Amino acid sequence: MNIGLFRYDYYLIVDLEATCCDKFSIPHKETETIEIGAVIVEAVGLEVIDEFTVFVKPIRHPKLTAFCTELTTIKQADLENAPTFPQAVETFKCWFEQYKNSIFCSWGDYDKTQLKRDAKYHKIPYPMGNEHLNLKQQFSLASKTRKHYGMARALETVGLALDGTHHRGIDDARNLAKLMPFIIGRKRIS
Repeated sequence: MNIGLFRYDYYLIVDLEATCCDKFSIPHKETETIEIGAVIVEAVGLEVIDEFTVFVKPIRHPKLTAFCTELTTIKQADLENAPTFPQAVETFKCWFEQYKNSIFCSWGDYDKTQLKRDAKYHKIPYPMGNEHLNLKQQFSLASKTRKHYGMARALETVGLALDGTHHRGIDDARNLAKLMPFIIGRKRIS
């Protein structure tokens, strides 16, 4: 178990949704964040104590594909009056910076990579700092396997139900929070 996990007061669990397609109409390196979902988990009791969600208006490929809407349930109308990435990130930072001594966590490295890509495109600083906890990797370590489960499969593995809508940022962040006792070793993965 990673002993460094226990030096934080909070876990900032982030899940992004981004523009996507199934017919190569959006180049992989041009995907854009369309939802930031996050929860703050207090490290001692592992309880969610706050949450944040915001839709983000895409710029490069502003029209959602039918595939993206079907996958995420995010509709074009949800994004019409949404803030742009720089505006959304500023609001997000103001929210999470009130939780001092937290670590940015996500399922895999996708969310970190997407945030870096968006920040670079919009010419703003990457908002998350240097430390990142890959929850997928940590779950594999805790389960003593080389398998890398998807979030839904990880929940099933430990006997938990997936709540809300899968591939919605806020719902996935809430579901990831439910896995934290297993990820940090307070509950055994059988």
